Amino acid sequence: MPKTPPVLTPLLGPVLRDHGVPEPWQFGMADRVRFHELDALNHVNNAVYLSWFESLRVAYLAEYGVYDYIPGEPLLVMRAVGVTYHAPLHLGETYITTGRTVVLGRTSFQMEYGVFVEGQLRAEGHAAIVLLDADGKTGVPLSAEQRAIFTARDGAQPRQA
Repeated sequence: MPKTPPVLTPLLGPVLRDHGVPEPWQFGMADRVRFHELDALNHVNNAVYLSWFESLRVAYLAEYGVYDYIPGEPLLVMRAVGVTYHAPLHLGETYITTGRTVVLGRTSFQMEYGVFVEGQLRAEGHAAIVLLDADGKTGVPLSAEQRAIFTARDGAQPRQA
């Protein structure tokens, strides 16, 4: 594998492959484990992974031109999230967080996440994300453009009834 990838910079498919991240992941960002992310067991605290996924999601949506977190846009609300841990991460380790959209609903989409160290999947996650109007209650349909981007870039599929 090549040298350590640049941190906090979007990494696309070919660069991910160079660092051991397998298909079908097409978007990721690298970083290093920091001291404040550790718990009493001296490995990354479980809640930190959710922060990593959130940071990745913000960059992913901006890079794809899907959502920019600016006033006036529909609210992007996390409806559900989960993480499965496979192996711990420790201080100073360089990791790559990846994300992709896998399922499209009318007003929502589902993402999957992976955390890789030298090609090894250390954790994976999922999230259900809903677009809501300013009232915080009324769903806003995904646009045809958003659907096309998620489908072309990640192979996202419509939710099955």
